[in-house]
Amino acid sequence: MAIKPPILQPGDTIGIVTLGSPLDASVINAGIELLRNLGFQVIVGRYVYSQNGFLAGTDQERAFDLMSMFENDQVKMILPTRGGVGVAGILPYLDFSLIASHPKIVSGYSDITILLNVLYQYANLITFQSLMLVDFASEVPMYNVNQFFTATSTITSPRQIQNPPDIPLVSRIQGNVSGPIVGGNLTSFVDNLGTPYEIDTTGSILLIEETHEPINTVYRYLNHLKLAGKFNDCIGIIMGECTNCPEAYGMTYDDLIYTFMVPLGKPLMTNLATAHGTYKAAIPIGAIANLNTMNNTLTVIEPTVSMQV
Repeated sequence: MAIKPPILQPGDTIGIVTLGSPLDASVINAGIELLRNLGFQVIVGRYVYSQNGFLAGTDQERAFDLMSMFENDQVKMILPTRGGVGVAGILPYLDFSLIASHPKIVSGYSDITILLNVLYQYANLITFQSLMLVDFASEVPMYNVNQFFTATSTITSPRQIQNPPDIPLVSRIQGNVSGPIVGGNLTSFVDNLGTPYEIDTTGSILLIEETHEPINTVYRYLNHLKLAGKFNDCIGIIMGECTNCPEAYGMTYDDLIYTFMVPLGKPLMTNLATAHGTYKAAIPIGAIANLNTMNNTLTVIEPTVSMQV
């Protein structure tokens, strides 16, 4: 069973890191101010405001900030400022034994997907495809906030993951399976195939979402996963949104689901509000969930944080 990080409570300390692309200082500062207004203490990594071209500091600098947060006993949650590109570059510099012995809540999406799955696979730590610092803004939907804090600040179990009202979950292939959830951003974990850090879907429910890619490119990535055996190994599939993904040659994302995903024959749920969309469900990577496409439900069947403080 995966390690559950300690619960996030009012007054706890959140460590801010930038692990991929740089982010404007004004946006970082606005997010930090909002967190403090919510009653949290905030520690900022040494290289959070750095910029090295399209990266926020060197691979070693960004990895240093992340490891420093794991080593700091005051920090309860590690919150990346954004994703972007480059998160895979820090992986060789991480100490997974230390991480496993100092579990923290780690939340994010986009390129942070790489880190979330690697922390589960190498440190056996439950992580969260959910909010980043950039999402802590005045206009954030309450659905996103409620999802985030329900996953990280309660031990509610079982917890059914539901879309916002008027956005239905759609079950395409019937089945009823239980296993850990893995996956996230399609581009990010396809990029890691063939490396020591590639995603392991064996016995797992695979979550896929994407953004700003034309549908023919999405097909290319899905076919890469198929050839790599990732759909053979998984027990069920959840398709999140493909946000701002333009159709190609007259084919839409929904068409691709029908022509490519449905024939795989695995229990399949689609239209989950995820990551790059306006509404963001909090998905615990590594936690045991039940995907019941006969009842059209997705249920996390264990707590995702512990009462250890």
